[in-house]
Amino acid sequence: MPAKGKHRRPRSNSLARGFAAAGAGGAAIALPLIGATGAHAAEKAAPSATPVHAVTGSVTKQAAAQQTAARTTTTYSVVSGDYLAKIAREHQVSGGWHKLYADNRQAVGDNPSIIHPGLKLTIGAKAPAKQAPAEPAPAKSAPAKPATTASKTEQSGDSGYTLPVEGATLGTPYHQNGSMWSSGYHTGQDFVVPTGTTVKAVAAGTVVTAGWGGSYGNQVVIQHADGKYSQYGHMSQLSVSAGQTVSEGQQIGVSGATGNVTGPHLHFEIRTGPDYGSDIDPIAYLRDHGVTV
Repeated sequence: MPAKGKHRRPRSNSLARGFAAAGAGGAAIALPLIGATGAHAAEKAAPSATPVHAVTGSVTKQAAAQQTAARTTTTYSVVSGDYLAKIAREHQVSGGWHKLYADNRQAVGDNPSIIHPGLKLTIGAKAPAKQAPAEPAPAKSAPAKPATTASKTEQSGDSGYTLPVEGATLGTPYHQNGSMWSSGYHTGQDFVVPTGTTVKAVAAGTVVTAGWGGSYGNQVVIQHADGKYSQYGHMSQLSVSAGQTVSEGQQIGVSGATGNVTGPHLHFEIRTGPDYGSDIDPIAYLRDHGVTV
């Protein structure tokens, strides 16, 4: 009996140790199972976490883009001798002076050829997204172009007359009042075009003046068959000389910004005589001769 008891006790102790081992084993087994469960749960959570990180990344990139755009926006103060085409070229404005003018039209006003020293211009102010909605508008109105050509130049039909430049925007109009002109008003019509644009004789005639014209810079004056004279000012180069006969639409030079100007454009006059002070309305004259302006 004592021997049996001794055998039972070791068995009992062995069983207890077995339970303890099982317990320890269970704990050892339980930990990996719990870890596996946690990993499995993390794997399940990962897909839902990924879009969150993607959205956050997108927002971050958008914010970075906005900050970059803000850094590229600069303010420029106009100095004497500046004009929009020059500023746009020096600052490498995408879209040239047209883009610079569009971005600063409120500050510049209706005439892009007149900018004053001290005027503040914002360069790179508008993002392409803000301008995109405005682009389709001209496309929609394109079919109506023949009826709305107030700011575009086109050749006339068989009237014997044409516009002095093509593709121009009308600038300072005839008879606009201002102290900057010695007569107290603008004696011609400005056609805003970049330097180097072809300037044409509006009708056949004889060149009476071709050279420097003071505040007009390089100018040409042509006498026409009806006794009127057309004058073209601020040109960068002349292609004709005094005494030369020209035909309608013949190139007489290229536009520029010579003389007393704030930007490149063509100053155009119609006169009853060859000299300053005999001006008449140039737009009315062209329209009377069948030219669409």
